[in-house]
Amino acid sequence: MFWRWDFPTGSNSALDEPRIADSRRHGAGGLRGAAGNLAAFLLNTVIPGECNWCKGAIRHARRIPYCDECLALPQPLHAEHYCSRCRNPFQNDATLDARGVCLRCRSGLPGFDYVYSFGFFDGVLRSMVHDLKYSRVSPLGGYLGELMARAIPLDLAVDAIVPVPIHWTRWINRGYNQAELLARPLARRLQIPILSPLRRKRTTKSQVSLTVSERRKNLAGAFSIRDRSLVADKRVLLVDDVLTTGATIGYCSRLLRDAGARSVTVVTLARVDRRPSPARVVLTASQASGGTS
Repeated sequence: MFWRWDFPTGSNSALDEPRIADSRRHGAGGLRGAAGNLAAFLLNTVIPGECNWCKGAIRHARRIPYCDECLALPQPLHAEHYCSRCRNPFQNDATLDARGVCLRCRSGLPGFDYVYSFGFFDGVLRSMVHDLKYSRVSPLGGYLGELMARAIPLDLAVDAIVPVPIHWTRWINRGYNQAELLARPLARRLQIPILSPLRRKRTTKSQVSLTVSERRKNLAGAFSIRDRSLVADKRVLLVDDVLTTGATIGYCSRLLRDAGARSVTVVTLARVDRRPSPARVVLTASQASGGTS
């Protein structure tokens, strides 16, 4: 028999305490689980870990390298002027029509119906995303997924969730698709399945510094539909971690539409604020207490 720490990924809470499991997995787990929780708590009490953001002591018994205070720091995004469809923030309403729709969405180019994001890609939220993607801190997926779920309207009607896929080489290196980890709390909340109709055919470089034509070339042939029947006549919720230029979610949305999806709504954990920095507005904790739904 061997012992290991077993951190649940399918529970309702993104911040669950670990449980102890042996090689039989479902043996006398009650007493051992309680003992494991106590052992983890005592270990962090005697030899506390260091928070990745504030560098303070971590006193909880979770595999999330942030203290409770820093876990509470991410706030919903807010902007005075933004597109009512893609939620892109603007310095003013000069480019918005009477319905609050921006020029790009009016052109019909994006392919999606609506976009929702929890927060701006900066500060502690940026640090958490980097840890999830590049440091293999997979337990952050549940916590960040719960934050992302706050971004969508309470009355949103969708039939299935589709995470933006990563290339198989990155999956082998990382061990998971971060978009799928973020999607799991949404699937539990909405009680709908997570489907994989999209396939990532090749890796792509970052879109941030590319021109419009370079972005098209970068994404050309990067994704394909593996099974059209999975999304035919369905209202799809497309999930990704960060919205930078919107090119990736637009490309995937058009593929899903071409495969027969009735509608495509996008939700991301964070989005890059591309306005000049003086125009950025961050909600205070008191303003954000009501959530974004």
